[in-house]
Amino acid sequence: MWTPGYWAYDYDEGDYYWVPGTWVAAPEVGVLWTTGYWAWRRDGFFFNEGYWGPHVGFYGGISYGYGYFGEGYEGGRWDNGRFFYNRSVNNVNVINIHNVYNTTVINNTTTVNRVSYNGGNGGINARPRPEDEMAARDRHIPPVSVQAQHVQAARTNPQLRASVNRGKPPVAATPRPGAFNDRAVAPAKEAGAPYNPPVNRGAAQPRANTPAPRPENSVPPPNAIHAKDIQAHARPAPPNTGNPKQDQKYQQQQQKLYAHAGAGAPETPAETRTGPPAASATEGK
Repeated sequence: MWTPGYWAYDYDEGDYYWVPGTWVAAPEVGVLWTTGYWAWRRDGFFFNEGYWGPHVGFYGGISYGYGYFGEGYEGGRWDNGRFFYNRSVNNVNVINIHNVYNTTVINNTTTVNRVSYNGGNGGINARPRPEDEMAARDRHIPPVSVQAQHVQAARTNPQLRASVNRGKPPVAATPRPGAFNDRAVAPAKEAGAPYNPPVNRGAAQPRANTPAPRPENSVPPPNAIHAKDIQAHARPAPPNTGNPKQDQKYQQQQQKLYAHAGAGAPETPAETRTGPPAASATEGK
């Protein structure tokens, strides 16, 4: 299934980095991916971790495209244990994949912009619908191991950092997790605006237990496989990139997130706190 890309934040480096969109095998038959999103809450911006579940829940009203147009999901559906793709929003190779259908999706969004955070100064003003609140109470499965490894690979790739690519990463989307050098990768077509990192980027950055910067004071990042081999879900395994120091650092970050979310599969998405991304880079299908 398609999982949209997003800007993540590395506390150790004090920098945002682009996690390319990619295709991931669902951990169970019948589950769908609710993508993560940034949102203003109380006194700062938080990143709400994505999750798998029987229904797609709230993701901030952010239009990620490819079936995620701010509310619900129009990219496909499960039918008798098989997932069918909506060709009107997914570029699917029908020679190899025959479980497809074609339903036109009308996007009622009247304001076209690149804002990719909910609430706060200039953010999208969207609230969960009753069906979104019901989905929040569903059984949730956290990101699977290949997704965690995909994030780790993006985090350790200097070219995906906002301070390097200025909001236009070289890879917008990949055919499978971690395949940043695959011939089928899609490059970013454009950025909403050039990203200029803060002068003191190397200074201490907000942590999960410290106040996050107000929108007017924060420096935001730039403007924003076929699942036939279903595999059993397990908690993401520790990454093995060949760099023990980086792997240990990432594992410590993951443990902090699990501890903050309550360990295991959270009832509500895990949160990571920092400043907001302004918008997402353009992704390929």
